[in-house]
Amino acid sequence: MCKTILLAAMVLGMSAAMAMAGDRPPSVPFRSGRSVVMAPNGMVATSQPLAAQIGLDILQKGGNAVDAAIAVNAALGLVEPMSCGLGGDLYAIVWDAKTKKLYGLNASGRAPYQATRRFFLDKKLRFIPATGPLAWSVPGCADGWDQLRQRFGTMSFKQILEPTIRYAENGFPVSEVIADSWRGGERYGDRPDFAKTYLIDGRAPKRGQVFKNSFLAKTYRTIAKEGRDAFYKGSIAKEIVAFSEKHGGLFTLKDFADHSSTWVEPVSTTYRGYEVWEIPPPGQGIAVLQMLNILEHYDLKKLGPTSPDYWHLFLEAKKLVYEDRARYYADPEFAKVPIKELISKKYAERRRKLINMEKAMTDLEPGDPRLGKSDTVYLTVVDKDRNCVSLIQSIYFGFGSGMVPGNLGFALQNRGSLFALEENHPNRLEPHKRPFHTIIPSMVTKDGKPFFVFGVMGGDMQPQGQVQVLVNLLDFGMDVQAAGEAPRFEHLGSSTPTGRPADRKGGIAVCEPGISDAIVKELLRRGHQVRRTARNSGGYQGILIDPQTNMLHGGSEFRKDGCAVGY
Repeated sequence: MCKTILLAAMVLGMSAAMAMAGDRPPSVPFRSGRSVVMAPNGMVATSQPLAAQIGLDILQKGGNAVDAAIAVNAALGLVEPMSCGLGGDLYAIVWDAKTKKLYGLNASGRAPYQATRRFFLDKKLRFIPATGPLAWSVPGCADGWDQLRQRFGTMSFKQILEPTIRYAENGFPVSEVIADSWRGGERYGDRPDFAKTYLIDGRAPKRGQVFKNSFLAKTYRTIAKEGRDAFYKGSIAKEIVAFSEKHGGLFTLKDFADHSSTWVEPVSTTYRGYEVWEIPPPGQGIAVLQMLNILEHYDLKKLGPTSPDYWHLFLEAKKLVYEDRARYYADPEFAKVPIKELISKKYAERRRKLINMEKAMTDLEPGDPRLGKSDTVYLTVVDKDRNCVSLIQSIYFGFGSGMVPGNLGFALQNRGSLFALEENHPNRLEPHKRPFHTIIPSMVTKDGKPFFVFGVMGGDMQPQGQVQVLVNLLDFGMDVQAAGEAPRFEHLGSSTPTGRPADRKGGIAVCEPGISDAIVKELLRRGHQVRRTARNSGGYQGILIDPQTNMLHGGSEFRKDGCAVGY
């Protein structure tokens, strides 16, 4: 009897999924079994359940989406410390229901004033080290929180940070995926400040083990009492700079005192009647817009998610766009970045002509736009008034630089390693300059109203993942949950804005279970290098606002511990 019921449920589930995907069977398995989370009032989706619940509690206590987003981010800095925290940067897109406008925030930090190319070249370095004190840039997270709170928030830092302070002092159980990632921090066990903050008897906490961080609790209490200036002009800044001087870093108090976030205008392109919004460079968000512009020419709905033609087109579009990314994406305050030209439809048309449906591209070059592991956390919040926040925050990969300043309870990022040391590169290292950035929040609007608030984590995977989610949702008809759970490709080996060259054999397309052998075989025939993996990098959360009912639909997929919660 039980087997009969289970079989019937499986058939019904597959039938519904096929209907959503334009009557084409998606790659199997394309979902892990979670249902879409639906709620009428407010919703939070992020990569760790305790953090999501903290955000929901803030909403239910009368806070708005921005208050909740900051609270969630603060919690993630405690419960997922290898991915994010006060030592990193922040990007956000906010839809303000009162003004009915989108606002973009670049809360990323800059290189120290003492960081020059000559300094690194004198050390015979071709690239900036990925870890250690020379990889640091000024953390922008705390100022980002303050900018968001001052402009849109309704609660004090004390109200926002108190739930996480309690978890930091009393402890929380380490969740499954995060525990697996935490083990990577054991390689820094010989660093006393790191070990006393993040390891227990020299080991990473295990799944379900209770972990406390009294150092971070104290730092949060300082910010709650003294505000953002404690981080950039007060005791926290002084402790970081003292740590830097002790360990050969380049930070000075002036680096922190001069730090500021930047409010920017989000940029967009249209796709299938929707408008997709991203933060402009030095982030890589416009790579999503470039890829969508190339792909919109093709009838992807007709091809379907099990078509080798679709995956070939996706991989070729990615290769083309990432060559542009390597050549042009940089801090627009220091370099002329042709944003308007790169995201134009005419430029996409020119680049699209390079795609051969029968043969994979190998040796690529960036186009001329003139016309004539990352570890990251993502969170999204929508409140009862339909204020929306798309926020992504990171210390880059695996505990960032691997260095924890004294007794502050957080690791410093290694974003400075994303500068190039080539003299003529737009992303070249310069004092007080922002490096190329991988973190990209996104939002989709329809008829001038927010429709889908989402993001995908994972360094170079982020634009690739966002495009696949959007195609799943807008072309293949998947719901907000299935769109993130569908098996993905991750293409590795493109050129990077650090000056590191591409794999001139065309890179490697890495696919997850559910991508059929027939697809792999056909891609190999066309010249792609393909290998399989149990799970690609990334991690997705999204909240869709149903335009018919105004209900919230939330999704959070299996590559992270997270969930969507609502009320």
